Amino acid sequence: MFLSKLCVFSHSQPLDVKTKFFNSDKDDLFLEVQIKNTSSSTVFIQKVSLELPEMYTEEALNILNLDGEDESTFGTRTFLQASEGRHYLYRLRLKEDYLEKARTLSGPTKMGKLEIVWKQELGERAMLQTVPLEREARSCGELKLSLENVPDTVSREEPLKIVFKITNCTDKKMKLLVKTHDTTAVRWCGCSGRKLGTLMPGSSLSFTLTLLFLQLGLRGISGIRIIDATVKTKYRYDGVANVCVVPSVAKRKS
Repeated sequence: MFLSKLCVFSHSQPLDVKTKFFNSDKDDLFLEVQIKNTSSSTVFIQKVSLELPEMYTEEALNILNLDGEDESTFGTRTFLQASEGRHYLYRLRLKEDYLEKARTLSGPTKMGKLEIVWKQELGERAMLQTVPLEREARSCGELKLSLENVPDTVSREEPLKIVFKITNCTDKKMKLLVKTHDTTAVRWCGCSGRKLGTLMPGSSLSFTLTLLFLQLGLRGISGIRIIDATVKTKYRYDGVANVCVVPSVAKRKS
């Protein structure tokens, strides 16, 4: 009589995967993916891909264009030795149709999934590892102020025009006006109390302000106040950006 024994082997995932989202000053996101081989044998990475929500497009930052051909920053090597890791970086861009909707998001947000196709050195069939993606959407408060263009270096006491963008992150319309207050380092030009108009929920508008920097060195842009006239709410914006103030060209020549 023969006794047959059936052995069942569990197949654990050999890859430890960590993901992290980074917000940019614009409406783009950066996704970092860290993949580490936690097994004692070599793992071959066949494919790493993203499945994103409809509102995003992806740009892999692990590809270089050399002589008209795309090449991976990892070269032609597709395997990870035991305890070896690798970092992937992606830039996620919002489609224009979804810009206003995305600016009002807050809290945990589903961001699709990451898929990794791999196999080990024993020649078994390829395996699929799926990692759900989620990020904490950055809250911009009720009214978000951002700068559309600002130089790194400016000359002292020379007029500088800066384009600002304001976004209504609430579900109510706002009737806005902007006031400016001089500081020891910054003097604003023009009349304070300019009307910006009505801003609907989730929408944005741009406006331009002119200022002078009075002191040399690294100086912050401060003294901006946005007022919602409908409910008499004032929003203060100080230190929204830093610039390096240098002597003017005329004074340097003299």
